[in-house]
Amino acid sequence: MDRRSFLTKATVGGAAAAGAAVLAAPAIAQSSPKVTWRLTSSFPKSLDTIYGAAQTMADAVSAMTDGNFQIQVFAAGEIVGGLQAMDATQAGTVEACHTATYYYWGKDPTWALGTCVPFGPDARQMNAWYYYTGGRDLLNGFYGKNGLVGFQCGNTGVQMGGWYRKEINTLDDLKGLKMRIGGFGGKVLAPLGVVPQQIAGGDIYPALEKGTIDAAEWVGPYDDEKLGFYKVAPYYYYPGWWEGGPALSTLVNLQKWNDLPKSYQAALKTACQAADLDMMAHYDAVNPAALKRLVANGAKLRPFSREILEAAFNSAQSIYADLEKTNADFKTIWESQKAYFNDAYLWDQIAEYNFDTFMMQMQQAGKL
Repeated sequence: MDRRSFLTKATVGGAAAAGAAVLAAPAIAQSSPKVTWRLTSSFPKSLDTIYGAAQTMADAVSAMTDGNFQIQVFAAGEIVGGLQAMDATQAGTVEACHTATYYYWGKDPTWALGTCVPFGPDARQMNAWYYYTGGRDLLNGFYGKNGLVGFQCGNTGVQMGGWYRKEINTLDDLKGLKMRIGGFGGKVLAPLGVVPQQIAGGDIYPALEKGTIDAAEWVGPYDDEKLGFYKVAPYYYYPGWWEGGPALSTLVNLQKWNDLPKSYQAALKTACQAADLDMMAHYDAVNPAALKRLVANGAKLRPFSREILEAAFNSAQSIYADLEKTNADFKTIWESQKAYFNDAYLWDQIAEYNFDTFMMQMQQAGKL
């Protein structure tokens, strides 16, 4: 090839490349628009681990979109109250919320299945069901009927069974017990004689101190320690069978979701999954030390008796059986969850349970 021919072809090729760049630039700009959303949390900033999951998600979305998709996180009460987060998202007051869907079980019990129900899946089982056995699609089928799309975004792991002013050993000890507990947990305990109470977090301590209530459940060691319950209700029971693996969710207004570029949708889904993992790891990191501090300050750890656990389990199953007869959405999702974790426990008891049990024995023997 002579020099003149080479230069001519190079010039033509360069011009074509430059033209392609000019044409491509607007397309890239259009696919990466500036988007700013508001997200209202159901949680106060003082619950840094739960509240923090939404901020972790928002930060990841920003990083993955070069700052073009910003989600501003607002604590409960800054835009709407914590229990109005889902309603505000449905109405389009905000584009999204970070919440526990079981807060809305009074509208339809099916909402509870997006977080947990008593004697439901633990955290690992919930994740496996949600991500790999159709759970996400089933829940979004229900959410879609309510103008929303949702993504799991955090889990506390199994919670504690609450704080009691006196020991609870038998079913008779539950009769007349005034307990701060809401949702399905309260519904399951009511037939056993417990009187469920709805009390905001900031009002629990004085109610326990004055004897207005006899017991209260909150979350687990790290969050409970901040509220000082051990000073007025020293008996700390476990496990929190009504919250074996409570998942948090980012709910998004369906129209706003559909308006997002596909790349932003992918970023949001990925960020929610990252926050899901991060929150569980955070709780696993901070709960052990918090539990040690609580016991050192006078908390008295107690397991629920087998009698109480079985009575509560039977009460829950009776409620679910009735709901399956009257609520098609609940039946569909609950049957899917049950089918999965029925098999999951077969596997768990072979490997996980035996390994963990042995290692716990070694820890108790001081060999770790």
